[in-house]
Amino acid sequence: MGRRILNDALRTIVNAERRGKATATLQPISNVMFAFLGIMKHRGYIKDYQVFDPHRVGKITVELARRIKDCKALTYRQDIKANRIEEYVQRALPTQQWGYVVITTPNGVLDHEEAIRQNMGGQVLGYFH
Repeated sequence: MGRRILNDALRTIVNAERRGKATATLQPISNVMFAFLGIMKHRGYIKDYQVFDPHRVGKITVELARRIKDCKALTYRQDIKANRIEEYVQRALPTQQWGYVVITTPNGVLDHEEAIRQNMGGQVLGYFH
């Protein structure tokens, strides 16, 4: 259930980017979505996001930075070991120059560069570029 919510949210962001909108509204929300958006903000793919009424159904308003070409969440579990992350990145992303694969690890939700730096494997949540 949680991965479908994340996938719908990421598709909403991509559609808003393609239509040239400045913001996208995401509803319903989840904690995994917060972590994914935090990585996107840290890497400069979105400007900012604001959460409204997080204890109930809630919604998130995302300010877009006009950098996202595509982002998807995997709806199935894809386990990945730390030494196989580079191979997965080469298959999932169009080039090595931009884009990130997001992985859930025992240390939290990390992008592939941080997971390699910490030598942590986990499950692939999705990617963006």
